[in-house]
Amino acid sequence: MLKRTHNCNQLTTEHVGQTVALAGWVNAYRDHGTGLIFVDIRDREGLTQLVFDTEDASQELLEQADKLRNEFVIAAEGTVRVREGGPNPKLATGEIEVVVQRLEVLSASETPPFLPNDEKGDLPREEVRLKHRYIDLRRPAMQQILKTRHRVTKVVRDYFDEQGFLEIETPILCKSTPEGARDFIVPSRNQAGNWYALPQSPQLFKQLLMVSGCDKYLQICRCFRDEDPRADRQAEFTQIDCEMSFVEREDVMQTMEGVVRRVFKEVMGVEVPTLDRMPYHEAMDRYGIDRPDRRYGLELVDLSEACANSEFKVFQGALAKRQGMIKAIRVPGGADKLTRKMTDGYTEFVKQFGAGGVPVVKVNAEGKPETGIARFIEAEWPAIAELTGAEPGDTILFGADSRTTCLKAMGELRIKIAKDLDLIDESKWDFLWVVDFPMFEYDEEGGRFYAMHHPFTAPEPSQIDAFLNADPKDVDTIEGIVSAGYDIVCNGSEIGGGSIRIHNQQVQSKVFELLGMSKEEAKDKFSFLLDALQLGAPPHGGIAFGLDRLVMHLTGTDNIRDVIAFPKTQIGADLMTEAPSQVSEDQLKELHVLEVEIEE
Repeated sequence: MLKRTHNCNQLTTEHVGQTVALAGWVNAYRDHGTGLIFVDIRDREGLTQLVFDTEDASQELLEQADKLRNEFVIAAEGTVRVREGGPNPKLATGEIEVVVQRLEVLSASETPPFLPNDEKGDLPREEVRLKHRYIDLRRPAMQQILKTRHRVTKVVRDYFDEQGFLEIETPILCKSTPEGARDFIVPSRNQAGNWYALPQSPQLFKQLLMVSGCDKYLQICRCFRDEDPRADRQAEFTQIDCEMSFVEREDVMQTMEGVVRRVFKEVMGVEVPTLDRMPYHEAMDRYGIDRPDRRYGLELVDLSEACANSEFKVFQGALAKRQGMIKAIRVPGGADKLTRKMTDGYTEFVKQFGAGGVPVVKVNAEGKPETGIARFIEAEWPAIAELTGAEPGDTILFGADSRTTCLKAMGELRIKIAKDLDLIDESKWDFLWVVDFPMFEYDEEGGRFYAMHHPFTAPEPSQIDAFLNADPKDVDTIEGIVSAGYDIVCNGSEIGGGSIRIHNQQVQSKVFELLGMSKEEAKDKFSFLLDALQLGAPPHGGIAFGLDRLVMHLTGTDNIRDVIAFPKTQIGADLMTEAPSQVSEDQLKELHVLEVEIEE
């Protein structure tokens, strides 16, 4: 077999006259009847034009060339010359071509289901691309994404190595523990009736590594959560997982800012400034979401006090609820930009978040409200206009409900309006830390607490005593306990989340109690952790970055499947290998999933 001397993006006019060998896939075949046959050869680095001269080439070579078709794998040897048809500025090798003297067909190809080019109009539907993923990955855009992903992990490893971190692997077969999502479970053949779980994250193992004295840990690890995939989520995903001992929150955040700064500088050439810190409650009050995108306005305005005496029944009903509130979004120029069809659609949109609808008014030329709920808010309008900054031609959209529902609905509505009106400056990068999360959120329907991050997040140091002394029935006090958690947000997407962890067994036991876990249940599920916390656990904290989401930002795609070599569909299926699939009864019996029939 011919051994290639160059990749298909390397040859320039400096190589003119040299004999070279290239290998790759036939990207295009052209015979214009001019005595020359042109073949574009492609590898992961780019394209080069090959030329077969019918006057000088042997009959055998021309017969070989005549049989070439798209996606044949070939190797070609020839001489580099200046491109006779004039340069092609679209190609890195557009100033040269290779006159072929020797050709080897390494592998023929049947007609592929689609050609691996990046023209959107030529791309088949995603199901076809996933079924033949090995062809889809030949596309230059997909090759570039894989290179970027590799580059990110290389930069990350180099950075953390410089910072003294050790890369340590943690188990894939684990004990099932509740961390919010469903576990994928695996039956044990040797211990009938017992099951492993695939890790949702290495959380507990990396904490135990801190107890073990490892001090600084890194792992680029696979994680598994049995939940419905979304555009930015997969059941199987990759984390950049870090943990540090003898640190406070600011130590961790500064270290992690460093890796973000390094990645964006080396991969994108983007200078990331020192990140702002925004408290959780400020993010929720201003943006309705704990991962705010500040590249556009449309901030939420609180009208609860201004409308406290309103006779509008929607407002009255909202304020009668526990933590009821009224929020508004001012859309500048919305009277012309937002059609009736759009605002009616927003009412349907917020219903999926539990809200009843979106009351609307437009501001007329005199600065007065008209249409929608205008007649119901005449008395409150001066205060509303002042608080929202309403001007003639604006539209005001209202949300009124319990705090949780109102903020969720209005936060998502804010994002939708920005997309509908094309208000997002895609050239901007907006980074910030969101801090001071509540440790718990209370579920009114279930009558129980849930951990805002996870059950191993410590209280903010000044609140540890208040937390330990809090009555589990005192909902307001418990909800007021602030955690030592932190999320890093990029352009409205959480790319990493972490916290200072609990290293005190008494605090950890209190968390389990508040989550409704009995002492027996806590011991059954977490005895290894509780024991470790009594045997010399240092203060420690860390973070997990979502590698897939990070690469999505760096490559400009909004589909997580684009940045994973072999992803799953929305229902968790691998269309290429047809997984998940059935297994034989013998396998299930061996794993004790099916009872073995006993012969009489």
